[in-house]
Amino acid sequence: MKRFLILFPIVLAACLCLQAKDDKRDAFISGLLSRMTLEEKLGQMNLDVAGDIVTGGTKASAVAARIEKGELGGVFNIKGANEIRQLQEIAVKKSRLGIPLIVGMDVIHGYETIFPIPLALSCSWDMKAIERSAQIAAKEASADGIMWTYSPMVDISNDPRWGRVSEGNGEDPYLGSEIAKAMVRGYQGDYSKPSNIMACLKHYALYGAVEAGRDYNTVDMSRLRMFNRYFPPYKAAVEAGVGSVMTSFNIVDGIPATANKWLIDDVLRKKWGFDKFVVTDYGSIGEMEAHGAGRLPEASVRALKAGTDMDMCSNGFIGTLRQSLEEGKVTMQEIDTAVRRILEAKYDLGLFTDPYRFCDPKRRSTDIFTAENRQAARDIAAETFVLLKNEGSVLPLKKQGKIALIGPLADTKNNMAGTWVVAAVHDRYPSLRESMQRCLQGTGATLLYAQGCNICSDAQMQKDSEFGRPIARVDFAQAKQEAIRIAREADVIVCAMGETSEMSGESSSRASLTLPDEQMELLQELSALGKPVVLLNFSGRPTVMTWEEEHLPAIMNVWFGGSEAADAICDVVFGDKNPSGRLTMTMPRHLGQVPIYYNHMNTGRPVEEGAKQYSKYRSNYLDVRNDPLYPFGYGLHYGYAPIYESFSLRVKGDISKVNPSASILLINYGDHAIDEVVQLYIRDVSAHIVRPVKELKGFSRVHLEPGEKRTVSFTITKDMLSHYDENGNKVFDPGEYEVMIGPNSRDVHGKRITIK
Repeated sequence: MKRFLILFPIVLAACLCLQAKDDKRDAFISGLLSRMTLEEKLGQMNLDVAGDIVTGGTKASAVAARIEKGELGGVFNIKGANEIRQLQEIAVKKSRLGIPLIVGMDVIHGYETIFPIPLALSCSWDMKAIERSAQIAAKEASADGIMWTYSPMVDISNDPRWGRVSEGNGEDPYLGSEIAKAMVRGYQGDYSKPSNIMACLKHYALYGAVEAGRDYNTVDMSRLRMFNRYFPPYKAAVEAGVGSVMTSFNIVDGIPATANKWLIDDVLRKKWGFDKFVVTDYGSIGEMEAHGAGRLPEASVRALKAGTDMDMCSNGFIGTLRQSLEEGKVTMQEIDTAVRRILEAKYDLGLFTDPYRFCDPKRRSTDIFTAENRQAARDIAAETFVLLKNEGSVLPLKKQGKIALIGPLADTKNNMAGTWVVAAVHDRYPSLRESMQRCLQGTGATLLYAQGCNICSDAQMQKDSEFGRPIARVDFAQAKQEAIRIAREADVIVCAMGETSEMSGESSSRASLTLPDEQMELLQELSALGKPVVLLNFSGRPTVMTWEEEHLPAIMNVWFGGSEAADAICDVVFGDKNPSGRLTMTMPRHLGQVPIYYNHMNTGRPVEEGAKQYSKYRSNYLDVRNDPLYPFGYGLHYGYAPIYESFSLRVKGDISKVNPSASILLINYGDHAIDEVVQLYIRDVSAHIVRPVKELKGFSRVHLEPGEKRTVSFTITKDMLSHYDENGNKVFDPGEYEVMIGPNSRDVHGKRITIK
């Protein structure tokens, strides 16, 4: 009681201060709204591409003219503090009311210092590192005039054919929620510094569930599945205070997401309490006609009434809402509500106090692509690589003898950073060949190199998948012959193979997930030489590596690790760092298993997990096992895996009074220090609504020195054991639960308990 009496005045003062701040903001924006014409209001609701509009002079550009007329509330895809300041000066000094612009960019996994693609980042299971990557991205972007990023992308997906899995955090809603919160914290901070920028949660909602893994395709699912599997990361980002939300291209319940009132108004705003602005994805109001949901005027009305506030690139609001207002199809109150939310965002960013707070040209030399930022990117990249196989301890390599580096991704700069790197400067990023040569300099080891093959035999398909980042076409027969020649000279063969950076990402769905043909042919011939082969698999998605698992001694997924990827790969390949990445998407053994994910529902006729034989009248395939090649959460270390033993579970009565706990002892008997990701899974065995066979409910990244023992414990809360009903309400079923702990979703220790 005494402590409460001491803290109460402090808490009360803080609340009053926040209330005064909100009152001041409301009064300012209400005053501004009262002076705005309808055209100026619709202009604030309009977002369009700026691009490199400074060519030929900003002030003479069409975009600049629209800003001066008050027809744009924001722009995106322009880079540079000086260039953006020119636009901001037009908005502030030449438009009638001087309302500043909000300036955005797809800063997805870094600005000029590029971090691993988001799927790779998620494989670190390191929330501090992920938050740090967002902080650095925000610092660099804000130093170049950007104040708004279209990130984080938190779409859950079970289908690796969908190219945009590279931008997401994998298949698990709990892990995805933790990452969503970390990214929002990293980007936004508390808006008190010019290095804080506004995040934009995307894509709301369900975009990762597109049918057939084909981008922009149809989505259809039950609301029960929405709330339990797909909604949690969006909700987590909202709870973390995300400043804006972007709608998705797909339909939800047969209605385009941009115009879905239940999705935006009922769930996002009323159920989750989101009171900030909603922006469309690129042109999605205009695309509603192709969906069959009305022409642009009707689509614009539907989007506004659903709760969408800002139109990206369709010119639907600014082009049609005046007439719709006159016809009584929308109200001035609906327009004012949307404009208020946009103006509030600009106020929160401090633009009304200082429109140029993100336009300091001096910051470029101190904040962008610095040695400190690059070191952070290098260290974080090393945490994301997933060692899938290491038979005979081929890795780490010794810096001695002759090492053959072979493959079309061994000597390319443009493909190291990955997809969605709008601000990247690729010439500054080393290729793997350059980094490896530097790493081996002075050691006495010799690096041999050959490209060996093309990305694939189809020149047009390769060109389509490169998107301006070409890899030289070679005569395959000659290139392969050269690769075989140097491989015969070498003591060990390192193959840099896989996808190009643009074979994943937006509009990059793949119907085949195996290594492309020329690469596979070369890899098979190299394997037949009988020498140790290390496959460094570059990819933006889980791929099918069944042949590789059967025939190669060492496989490491290196994804696309960013601007410092090449040096980070060398750090791990040569043993300066121990791999610690863990898969966040299941890797199938065959394309026909897709979609495949660990937290599936059981059936009335299940097969035993890991069963190798076909069973009649059971839920399985005739020709392929049910289980994946590599399960969710999987990854190896150098040396011995830590031993998990002494699993214990404590339950004392009613969970509402005393929380159960689970613990396990870890022992590192190996010679290497390791970072282990200990994973907690729970299954509700007797729920009223059928629950998955297991669900991730906690994890702990633990460092263990050689010989070290450590007990890892988890507290089990009622919230962990609860799930959503079809109305989005959380429910708890007392009864039987299975609690499991292990290094991945397959290899777990578990016990069943009854919880009241």
